[in-house]
Amino acid sequence: MTDEISPDLFEHLVDLAAFAFDPEEAEYLRRELNNQLKAIHQLENVPLADDVPLASHGVTYTAETRAGLRPDNWAPCENPDEILAQAPQVENRYIIVPDIPHTKLD
Repeated sequence: MTDEISPDLFEHLVDLAAFAFDPEEAEYLRRELNNQLKAIHQLENVPLADDVPLASHGVTYTAETRAGLRPDNWAPCENPDEILAQAPQVENRYIIVPDIPHTKLD
């Protein structure tokens, strides 16, 4: 990985994400992303002891330290008819959700 996001790479990423930035916004965002990349590289250079375990989120959870699972208790809703009345479309007491249009990627 390079140490900097080039203008060409940034433009390619903007096109992939279907964003639209004016030139000033694009340069500002690219500069900020590069600053974040520099900070990440600085953090990578912090020396750690070999016995420090890796953690994807900064906190290691072992069986001894993680919180137990909460019980999954069913509780009936006090006012289901009021909630269903707010839905734009209901059928047999189920809320109808419209399909989300999508395009298949090749």
